[in-house]
Amino acid sequence: MNQETYHIPALLSQSIEALDIKPSGVYIDATFGGGGHSKAIVDCLNDKGHLYSFDQDEDAVSRAFIDPRFTMVYGNFRFLSNFLRYYEVSEVDGILADLGVSFHHFDDSSRGFSFRTGGRLDMRMNRHARVDAASILSDYTEEQLADIFYLYGELRQARKLAAAIVAARRSEPVDTVERLLEVCRPLISQQKEKKDMACIFQALRIEVNGELDALKSFLKQAVAVLRPGGRLAILTYHSLEDRLVKNFMKTGNFSGKAEKDFFGRVETPLRTVYSKPIVPDEEEIARNPRSRSAKLRVAEKI
Repeated sequence: MNQETYHIPALLSQSIEALDIKPSGVYIDATFGGGGHSKAIVDCLNDKGHLYSFDQDEDAVSRAFIDPRFTMVYGNFRFLSNFLRYYEVSEVDGILADLGVSFHHFDDSSRGFSFRTGGRLDMRMNRHARVDAASILSDYTEEQLADIFYLYGELRQARKLAAAIVAARRSEPVDTVERLLEVCRPLISQQKEKKDMACIFQALRIEVNGELDALKSFLKQAVAVLRPGGRLAILTYHSLEDRLVKNFMKTGNFSGKAEKDFFGRVETPLRTVYSKPIVPDEEEIARNPRSRSAKLRVAEKI
């Protein structure tokens, strides 16, 4: 499998430009994936610069390239501070995170990330993790499942979906893509099937990997390790994570409510670099349709 097949990074040139890379600086790619962003960052560095790239997926880590300016870190970006302490790095000049799922994950039926392929419902980014999507559908209560579909999938029929899954699993496990489709289809209109199934799978994936909690933890740590003037660039792909990133960059918290000091000045550690998110143009979308929902937000540490 070649680099292009594994993953095509969205907004590549814009992401590199957003980092405002100093050739001798220290940078973080928090989501190595197929390595496209990492390679582009390393190409901007001289022999004094260095990039640390993170990924919790062993498939991605196995594809790491060898370069004296590059270190591959096998771990979740929620442990950013711990790993930087291990490598004796106190401050960095820029951090990039692409929160999208690699093409490889969607296209590999053994990973269970997509409703377009068959197989067991897995969805673990870290394949050594204990809980997968099948076990969630087997063990969670009806109320817990409804909450997941409503909060993480933003599905109006969340309660009906949860009830149908709980009823169906009494006779046969709901542990494969095909079985989940069979249970959910009667509750979804044909016109909205692809959209709603994508939301169901998104909700399960977020729960399996604890994605939103990991993102919150990562963002707090990212601000702490950035040196003043350092850039934070985040690529989001759905409204839940984009809202968290937007609020955090503007106010320094996840509620989006600005906290002010005695003089009425907003207390926030970051300054947004662009007033609006950067999105792919028509040419990129035509070349890489999966980039359609990408949004790049950029902030600078004050």
